[in-house]
Amino acid sequence: MVTRVPPSLLRHRIGVEPYLGDGAYGPAYGPLVVHPALVSPTVRMIRAADGRAVTSTAQIIAAPGLDCPPGSRVTLPDGRITTALVSTGHTAPGLPVPTSTEVMTE
Repeated sequence: MVTRVPPSLLRHRIGVEPYLGDGAYGPAYGPLVVHPALVSPTVRMIRAADGRAVTSTAQIIAAPGLDCPPGSRVTLPDGRITTALVSTGHTAPGLPVPTSTEVMTE
């Protein structure tokens, strides 16, 4: 049974600077960490963490446990820097589907 996304499917590399909160000089971010992921340039309307309807331009599938809260800076494989809108962990205990983290970005 598959328990997590197989590394062979995560063909891209993304950089994530986790959002830490707002400081005296604006948003604060953690150090850049590179992760394997699968990136799909998908344009769709989603509901952001604060309830707004926003347009997402990329969907990222990564291994479970990816530290990418909403507001994080994400560097996509093409070099574009974007912002994470929603980050969701997917699990299905007892089913033969992999656990993963999905991130939708601006």
